[in-house]
Amino acid sequence: MLAQQLIEWYRASHRQLPWRETSNPYEIWVSEIMLQQTQVATVLPYYQRFLAAYPTIQALAEASLDEVLKKWEGLGYYARARNLHKAAKKVIEVHQGIFPTAFEDILDLPGIGQSTAGAISTFAIRKPYPILDGNVKRVLSRLKGIDQPIQEPIVLEQLWQASQSLLPQDVQDAYDFNQALMELGATLCMPKKPLCLQCPWQETCQAFLQHRQDEIPVKQPPKKTPHYTIGVGVIWKENDVLIALRPEAGLLGGLWEFPGGKCRDNESLKACVQREVEEETGLKVTVGAKITSVKHAYTHFKITLHAFDCRYVSGTPEPKASQKLKWVGLDEIDQYAFPKANKTVLEAIKLNKGQQLTLC
Repeated sequence: MLAQQLIEWYRASHRQLPWRETSNPYEIWVSEIMLQQTQVATVLPYYQRFLAAYPTIQALAEASLDEVLKKWEGLGYYARARNLHKAAKKVIEVHQGIFPTAFEDILDLPGIGQSTAGAISTFAIRKPYPILDGNVKRVLSRLKGIDQPIQEPIVLEQLWQASQSLLPQDVQDAYDFNQALMELGATLCMPKKPLCLQCPWQETCQAFLQHRQDEIPVKQPPKKTPHYTIGVGVIWKENDVLIALRPEAGLLGGLWEFPGGKCRDNESLKACVQREVEEETGLKVTVGAKITSVKHAYTHFKITLHAFDCRYVSGTPEPKASQKLKWVGLDEIDQYAFPKANKTVLEAIKLNKGQQLTLC
């Protein structure tokens, strides 16, 4: 009954999205990875550009990681791109270039968890499996009126059981039902101000019946978000600037950045830049004027990044805290993928250079 209500609602009112118009496992896989923690409106242009650049698994596997990250630039959560690239190589090496059809083999690919594997299996392989992404957790916790923190293992187990028990076993119904769960969370059962009067599950939803839509799902009190002050150096040697390739593992892995790091207590910004540059690159520099300051928030912390104009004095670049260092001109720097905060610094550099040329 509940499943059929949701399926009928979905069939009558769902959005037309490109990954819903294809049965190609590769295209569906790319969409599911991009949609992790990212809204549909943001994903759409990236999805289309990415598939235009890499229309097949083979094309993605043969591309360099630098190229893939450049195509991903701005979408965030870059581990997704790194894992997508690794997984494409694994499909070529282990599965002869054919996307696997067994659930366990899909789950074994880098970057794919149980919910994503369930979505790909249902939408691309047409084998019904339950899903439990962020939208679905919210929908089901409200439907069931669960009043415990959603992160608790016992609650996650209840939600998985609910997703499994509601899932139809007919292939087309399962496809529409899982799509409908995600659609409901994205369009009606939103985190704030849900549109309950339009919901097909309104008469059964415990959160609605108890007037607790704003209280469910229950979340644990947020921890205080740490803030770090970062100093970076834009180091010039004639007309070239030095950039560093971050280690592949960890936050923003495989992206390029300007050398620098966290300021110590009671350390001036210029002293921080001078110290960090020498520690990370082995170079002696003179630190000049500030170029710009950028505030940026990551998942678990926030930063204020201060970028300074620096001049090379002496030394040979050594990648002590990065994969490699490279001198590049501004005419070629757009070929490299940068994190958002560093991208803002780069835009300020170009603006300053443009103003200087105008004055000349």
